[in-house]
Amino acid sequence: MDSDNQEVVYEFLPLLRIYKNGRVERLLASETVPPSLQDPETGVSFKDISISSDSSISARLYLPNNHAHNHKSLPLLIYFHGGGFCLGSAFALYYHRYLHTLVSKANIIAVSIEYRLAPEYPLPIAYEDSWTALLWVLSHSQTDKPISSSSNHGKESWLNDYADFNKVFLGGDSAGANIAHNVAMRSGAHGLKFRGMYLAHPYFWGSKWIGIETDMDSEVKAVNERLWLFVNPSSVGIDDPMINPFGSGAQSLSCLGCERVLVCVAGNDSLRERGRFYCNELKKVGWEEDRVGFFESGGEGHAFHLHFPETKNAKLVIERLVSFLRC
Repeated sequence: MDSDNQEVVYEFLPLLRIYKNGRVERLLASETVPPSLQDPETGVSFKDISISSDSSISARLYLPNNHAHNHKSLPLLIYFHGGGFCLGSAFALYYHRYLHTLVSKANIIAVSIEYRLAPEYPLPIAYEDSWTALLWVLSHSQTDKPISSSSNHGKESWLNDYADFNKVFLGGDSAGANIAHNVAMRSGAHGLKFRGMYLAHPYFWGSKWIGIETDMDSEVKAVNERLWLFVNPSSVGIDDPMINPFGSGAQSLSCLGCERVLVCVAGNDSLRERGRFYCNELKKVGWEEDRVGFFESGGEGHAFHLHFPETKNAKLVIERLVSFLRC
């Protein structure tokens, strides 16, 4: 057996190992769910589609059961999965289960984006893939084509037939929430404005501690910083505006390309203060109170609603998101 296949040259536990031959072993990988034309219980349909000439950039599309009577009237959610920019997939069981439930309850179309992961594809590749995906989705709108998109545009019938492009939402959890924020900032710079954005347990960090972060274990803080430098080795550091939207040099949150924001945090998550601070900063730059929503799940950990969907608090998160997507 080739010794290069067995020799570990780097570990980021409990996330992954890198071997001498370049192979990356993802230790927290989830089983994936194959596409299906229709779920027998909810009637939600879902399929996978390539959205770029690079097959690594793709998406899973979800369509609710009663779509036949809602021609061009369904809100559209563009979703970015989490996983620290180095794990996760739009096709993973827990993301599929989560979006399947959300589509069924909120009666929306969802496009779950599959972007390339670090360390094989370090940041900013995930941001660029996500931007490419956004432009592909918008290429289906007859009125919203301010920016050129990929050549494979306007080809998806579910988006052409059922999506209301006046009701587009961005969303994501953890690193995916970070992506949603950065996509929204870039969208604002291009004159795009979406109906809303929701950030679940967003992965933001910085060198200056906020609120109760001063009392956190130093190792927890170190891991949050270490992860960022691992997935983005060319970054200027932990105060890079992509990870610290409140730091020096970051663009004002008043430039966000969306009308409403909902931030969800978990009480036992080391990132919770950043989510709370995000909402406060929005209000400081002029966002009205009724445009900024904040929802905290007490006693819960990071991304609990994905891994334990049957719990009471996870169901409350879904209810809050459903309400937001109907605004």
